Amino acid sequence: MKKQILIYTLFMALLTTFSGCAVVEGVFKTGMGVGIFLSILILGLIIFIFSQIFKRKK
Repeated sequence: MKKQILIYTLFMALLTTFSGCAVVEGVFKTGMGVGIFLSILILGLIIFIFSQIFKRKK
């Protein structure tokens, strides 16, 4: 319980040190970065699967 209170207090202190726009900007940048990373990962996985399928047919 004490750990949760500490985390909550640190989170609230962090939020008060940033302006609202900076926090929102960070969230969107992080979301965009993760989205791009996942897109590249999925594309690479699809390419890998197709290369394995066509390699077996030869």
